[in-house]
Amino acid sequence: MNSTVEKLRESLRELQGQLEKEALEARERFQYRFSNGRVVFEEEARKRGRRLRVRWSVFLRRARPWEIATAPVIYSLIIPFALLDIFVTIYQRICFPVYGIPKVERKAYIAVDRHKLTYLNFMQKLNCIYCGYCNGLLSYVREVAGRTEYYWCPIKHARAMPDRHEKYQHFLEFGDAESWDKHFHTMKKRARACEDCDGCGPGGAS
Repeated sequence: MNSTVEKLRESLRELQGQLEKEALEARERFQYRFSNGRVVFEEEARKRGRRLRVRWSVFLRRARPWEIATAPVIYSLIIPFALLDIFVTIYQRICFPVYGIPKVERKAYIAVDRHKLTYLNFMQKLNCIYCGYCNGLLSYVREVAGRTEYYWCPIKHARAMPDRHEKYQHFLEFGDAESWDKHFHTMKKRARACEDCDGCGPGGAS
């Protein structure tokens, strides 16, 4: 079992290396780089983007009426999302030090950078800022919740669960009472050391 898990981890590391290589090639092809954590485009790329940009008025005309009508519903979710962000951040800042769990680095999960693309018009940039924040927030919350679950209840469910967080594979088997009694406190220690966290997510522990 352990050898199988290690092989899977090695495959994931190789895949991550390949993805990073492809990302670097994309930066060269589309002429952008990172400077102090910020995306910077070459002037030629910026000019090309502005030439290809569709005006927001044209963008609205192309949209279906029901897409425009449902926009307020989508954007109304910013209120619960913002509250979720605040409460989860407060939770981990108060509780994680008590538990000894490494805190999740919020900025590693929330990426708002698509508005730098000059080929997007105002409306498209606004949509991308919103999507980048909300989807990144859910990834951040999932990691906080995953570390909490690892610490307090590292038991797999009885049925197969789709797309669980990365630490779920290390949980104890459902119904294995002997292992639970034997390993529960060991699992807590592993959570404090952030073992089985695969580097603690995209940016490490904060």
